[in-house]
Amino acid sequence: MNDEQMAVIMPLIIFGGEAKSSAIEAIRAAKESDFDKADERIEAASKAIVEAHHGQTELLTKAANGEEVAVSIYMVHAQDHLMTGIEFVDLAREIIELYKVIAKK
Repeated sequence: MNDEQMAVIMPLIIFGGEAKSSAIEAIRAAKESDFDKADERIEAASKAIVEAHHGQTELLTKAANGEEVAVSIYMVHAQDHLMTGIEFVDLAREIIELYKVIAKK
């Protein structure tokens, strides 16, 4: 694992974790009926996912161009963080919508 590979992998971990954290904050805000804050935190989570995808796209492009992309525990960890972040954001959107329905009653 070289520095160039770590420079791509670390943002996947960081932004994936940031997306998950922001999604959790969004759910907590919705639970308190603060839907403006919930929407703002979901937007932040979505932006973090986009940033993480930039790194993932870079790796996929290298592989598609025939460059060797080493698979390491760091790479697996990074992909795990990204996928968890994506799933949390998707789930948070649904939970927020449920809180909105409950708030209308």
